[in-house]
Amino acid sequence: MKAGQRFEGKVVVVTGASSGIGAAAARAFAAEGGHVVLAARSAAPLEQLAGEIVAAGGVALAVPVDVSDPDAPQRLLERAAQELGGIDVLVNNAGANHRGAVEARTGAELAQIVAVNLTAPILLTRAVLPYLRRRGAGAIVNVASLAGRVPLPHEATYSATKFGLRAFSFALAEELAGSAIRVAVVSPGPVDTGFIMTDLDHVPDLVFSQPVSTAAQIAALILDSAADGRRERTPSRGSSLVTTFGYLFPALRSRLTPLLERRGRAAKETFRRRALAG
Repeated sequence: MKAGQRFEGKVVVVTGASSGIGAAAARAFAAEGGHVVLAARSAAPLEQLAGEIVAAGGVALAVPVDVSDPDAPQRLLERAAQELGGIDVLVNNAGANHRGAVEARTGAELAQIVAVNLTAPILLTRAVLPYLRRRGAGAIVNVASLAGRVPLPHEATYSATKFGLRAFSFALAEELAGSAIRVAVVSPGPVDTGFIMTDLDHVPDLVFSQPVSTAAQIAALILDSAADGRRERTPSRGSSLVTTFGYLFPALRSRLTPLLERRGRAAKETFRRRALAG
């Protein structure tokens, strides 16, 4: 094994792999010897990414799938196992959001957030466990959010799903203690991807009060978590402390929120100017 090849020959399933964090994680796993299974709804970007990885000497399988379909987990994992011989790592990264007040969103939009961000990871995790047990070990990495550490107004349902995903992950890690199957959470703040940058007008200013990461930086946290199973990683120690104190001391959070919103508003303007500059 070459130096740095922590995932040599390991089969890694990544959801939401067509762009952003998922695509960056797939590239990073492939660079470390992983055989990546790319899952997302859009076939064209998946095929393009798979071709890129194969051209660089890696192994990649594109599987277009909508993770909100209750039958999708079994189909996705069966194909991965049949074509690549098994599964070693699952990265639940696919995400959905419809920003704004709860009353401003339709029931279907709110249900989609829950289906993609919470129900799908739970069902995929349940479905992957027999495959990991057959390997004798494995890892599940769930991509949550700082919005799952403190409530985020105007993204209430999104925040709820990320709270739920963290709770599910921590509880499952206890269930699987001693099994050699690791469960970890990565909780990003704002990330410089289309997930928020194409919707700046609707992203709460508070989000940008925290440092903005790149997709590659979050991908690195995902790989580290898959390798060592550390319970949770965030992009910065400062963000981790701020969100922890905000959760534990809601009165203090309320007092600090206007200051954080002002800071976030100024930071968001720099990205707005960048977008306008093209």
